[in-house]
Amino acid sequence: MDVKFAFLKGYIEEEVYVRQPPGFESAKFPDRVYKLRKALYGLKQAPRAWYAKLKSFLLKSGFVMGSVDKTLFLLSCGGDTLIMSREFEMSLMGELQFFLGPQIKQGPKGTFVHQAKYTKDILKKFDMGDSKPMTTPMSTKTALDVDEDGEAMDQKEFQGMIGSLLYLTATRPDIQFAASPRTSHRQAVKRIFRYLKFTPELGLWYSSGSSLSLRGFSDADHAGCRIDRKSTSGTCQLLGTSLVSWSSRKQASVSLSTTEADCCSQLLWMKATLSDFGLRFGKIPLLVDSTSAISVAKNPVLHSRTKHIDVRFHFLRDHYEKGDIDLVHVVTENQLADIFTKPLDLKAFARLRGELGGES
Repeated sequence: MDVKFAFLKGYIEEEVYVRQPPGFESAKFPDRVYKLRKALYGLKQAPRAWYAKLKSFLLKSGFVMGSVDKTLFLLSCGGDTLIMSREFEMSLMGELQFFLGPQIKQGPKGTFVHQAKYTKDILKKFDMGDSKPMTTPMSTKTALDVDEDGEAMDQKEFQGMIGSLLYLTATRPDIQFAASPRTSHRQAVKRIFRYLKFTPELGLWYSSGSSLSLRGFSDADHAGCRIDRKSTSGTCQLLGTSLVSWSSRKQASVSLSTTEADCCSQLLWMKATLSDFGLRFGKIPLLVDSTSAISVAKNPVLHSRTKHIDVRFHFLRDHYEKGDIDLVHVVTENQLADIFTKPLDLKAFARLRGELGGES
């Protein structure tokens, strides 16, 4: 469904004046300006004004705002139907096929989300359409450094390639980790494009028959950066077999991993959000392959030894003691977050990619 002229319906509180639009000037007062009562497209207040208008209408109509996500509105009305066109003129757009770029395929067995068209477009944009396909985005022997002696390259082109890949990670968690540049860095990025040439149709599958169990995986490549010895951390959260969120990032400081605390925070947010849908969860499993992280969180005797550690470790322990999460050890081979922290060989990469719901 699409609300017609949505941004033009919001009332604005600030005083905003605009020039008379070309072709609609007042013959009597050609030098005057208009004072706006409602928002216009392009006005920075327009999104906030439209949200306030929609929120007011939905709450008056019996909807309940989400306790965590304030853009979520729910209505339990049994067999009754709410006709919103009484307030807003709406049009039926048909079955959802595109949403802000990603393509959507819906069926009785589930939903498939991918960016095949965008993938082919960026391959053409950066002259990689005829490149030799690669089966993985990174070589296990890849070890990039500053490369001060390497040949310099066009920074604008390099930034454009990176920006395109970052947008693609919305549906391609398999390239999340791989993303003054030198030629060696460009070659590494070009390998990712060659991998995309090999898997242009790959996306995420959300099965309609998946269970509603919530779990998270957390991993870190301790001191993996050759330049500053900072770690790369990776987390992912799944609802049943469906991958819901994921991240791969370089930690801000050289320290023990705080990845588990980040994953815990995301799980708690998802738990609170899903509770608005009537879903209740007990102790959520957070699977890690670091026995030391589990020991620090579970054993209060170690508290005196960890006072210097980031406060997020104590945040993790607090929620473990409250029963919100359960830290569970998982062998490295079954650590799904491993794909977000390091290059993997083809066999391990393809297996983890499949377990995360990647299909084509």
